[in-house]
Amino acid sequence: MFDAPLDLKNARILVTNDDGVETPGIELLEKIARGFSDDVWVVAPRWDNTGAGHSISFHTPFQVEEIAPRHFAVHGTPTDCVLLACKELLADKKPTLLLSGVNPGPNLAENVTYSGTISAAFEGTLLGVPSIAFSVHGTSPYCWEAPARFTADIIRKAVSVPWPKDVLINVNFPNVPAAEITGIFATRQGRSKLEQRITREEDADGKVTYRMDWILPNFSRNVGVVPETDIEAIGNNAVSVCPLNLDFTDKTLIENLKRVLD
Repeated sequence: MFDAPLDLKNARILVTNDDGVETPGIELLEKIARGFSDDVWVVAPRWDNTGAGHSISFHTPFQVEEIAPRHFAVHGTPTDCVLLACKELLADKKPTLLLSGVNPGPNLAENVTYSGTISAAFEGTLLGVPSIAFSVHGTSPYCWEAPARFTADIIRKAVSVPWPKDVLINVNFPNVPAAEITGIFATRQGRSKLEQRITREEDADGKVTYRMDWILPNFSRNVGVVPETDIEAIGNNAVSVCPLNLDFTDKTLIENLKRVLD
């Protein structure tokens, strides 16, 4: 278990994301972190790494720029950023807490596997650092009012209770003003596969390229029903706080396999 309650005032907080070191979401999250502690570090990709997942720059040298005191732009992936921060830049004292985001776009259901935002928190958890990821559902323009209003309180409450060392917390906000938030709920991971859209393009020389993007599902609202899953919460204009376990093992199938393999 991670120790609880976590002393935020004396915490060393690492802030990262997958969208880039100079984006509105990470600036908001850093501001919130600085409301807790003076020991805040920002280590994030130099450029957008949306969809990078848990990729790492094996055998590929990358550069790091110190763009301001305790602010580092990494020419690599979100996972690179967390590894570099914990093993090199902050090697004298490991972060007490990792905050990833705030991501413009949802990280819900099984689609968390694509997410650089979630993977940064995943890597922090693997390194023994309590980690929380934050995202806003929807598409541009994004409303940052709800994350600005509720994120600090979610962090305080999350670190006030013990959680297993192989668990990260995934927070998703609906893309609505704070006044329209219907609640903040602990949820489980839902099922809602993003629809990928592939566009084929051919230039004058006959060279074919493909472009991939996705279509966000339109979650219908079910006002008044307490949401059980992250997607139900978003569909109800509520904030989802979903603990994700790093152990992907299916307990039922492993028992069935033991019977036929052992």
